[in-house]
Amino acid sequence: MTYSENRLSSAALRSAGPKPDGEERGQDKIHDLIGVGFGPSNLAIAIALEGMGAPGLCAHFIEKQQSFVWHGGMLLPGSDMQISFLKDLALQRDPSSPFTFLAYLHENGRLMDFINLKTFFPSRIEFNDYLRWAAGKFNACVSYGEEVVALEPEVSGGSVDVVRVISRAADGRARVRRTRNLALATGGTLRVPELFAPFRNVPRIFHSAAYLSNIDSFDFGCHPAPRIAVVGAAQSAAEIFLDLTARFPHGRVDMIVRGHALRPSDDTPFVNEIFNPEFTDFIFRQSEPRRRALIADFKSTNYSVVDADLIARIYDVLYQQKVTGDKRHQVRRLTEVTWVGEADGAVVLDLAVGPDGEEARAFYDAVVLATGYVRDGGRALLGGLEPYVAIGAVGRDYRLATAPEFRPAVFIQGTNEGTHGLSDTLLSVLATRGQEIAEAVVAAHAAPGAALASPMLRQLGRV
Repeated sequence: MTYSENRLSSAALRSAGPKPDGEERGQDKIHDLIGVGFGPSNLAIAIALEGMGAPGLCAHFIEKQQSFVWHGGMLLPGSDMQISFLKDLALQRDPSSPFTFLAYLHENGRLMDFINLKTFFPSRIEFNDYLRWAAGKFNACVSYGEEVVALEPEVSGGSVDVVRVISRAADGRARVRRTRNLALATGGTLRVPELFAPFRNVPRIFHSAAYLSNIDSFDFGCHPAPRIAVVGAAQSAAEIFLDLTARFPHGRVDMIVRGHALRPSDDTPFVNEIFNPEFTDFIFRQSEPRRRALIADFKSTNYSVVDADLIARIYDVLYQQKVTGDKRHQVRRLTEVTWVGEADGAVVLDLAVGPDGEEARAFYDAVVLATGYVRDGGRALLGGLEPYVAIGAVGRDYRLATAPEFRPAVFIQGTNEGTHGLSDTLLSVLATRGQEIAEAVVAAHAAPGAALASPMLRQLGRV
């Protein structure tokens, strides 16, 4: 079943697709919501809208990828989720929803088999399949292969009721859609250390986000013992290190770590409560200094840490090398890259090693940057809405502060860690956050002409 034929997707999520002339047919058409990006965050909104069943509400989503995929470059064999499947796209909001992970298992005939696994943590490959399954219900409401390149206020009589969303398809054609509300979920951009920035176009230096698509493209069959460095000390770096040691059993893999040891993530029950939806209310109410202190205090749950079982597996690899005397793989601790270059087809790294920074030089056939992401909240796009929108001034309801004459609501997701806590960039609160945003959109649709009031207008100095 596809939801384009059913309930909200035929009404609330109805959208005319892009037309050959580059403009959507019917310039008077106005959406109630356009979602920029269609990853898990905006998918959760679509699911919440579907469950609310608001007749006549029109929403559409625009995604630059050609199809739905979640961290496709890191769907490694044997990699498991780090959160429970119960924190899916719907269960915390509505356990009876047809979009839960359990509903996915049931529809695909694997519910009893999964129960027999006796685990709360499905493989990352399976959870991606679950997300694709859910996204597939909304294909009629999503334009894949289009990148939103600009947002423009449509000014009439001194006020703004509508935002123009301009996107560009792979063939270069521009499309324009109009909307009363926006939900931005643009994800993060790749964090590339400054030393590696000049080498962005060097094929053998690449970010972990593109790991699978890159590692298989090298002709290491002619070089059965490749030298590969993994820069980073968090979960992705650890997973890639283990994958490489298995993928190239005769190769040499170095994990370059600035610290003295790989640190375990803290997923104990009391600490895990910071990812409960109600903790968002608690942390948002705190003063800014107190919020910073809380986030720093719980940093070990999410940043520069590795699952304890993965650390144990890496330690075992290194120990077995000691047993056999074949020390090919290393976790190079207290090591920092100080210079990057190329020579004779190899990547050259100068390193500062140990507490005294002893100089060393290493040559690699490939370097993987497991260095994380930068999240800017879509600032480049939002620049087109200035001076109506206060970029960075976000309320508890994920809305940016706006001027009185600007009536659309602009919701920002996945970039509010500083105000909403560590769960904001994760899957943990998607179901409840999607519901909150969906309820605001439905309320505005039920009261046409009424702006979604911003709780932070005074920050713009216009009230």
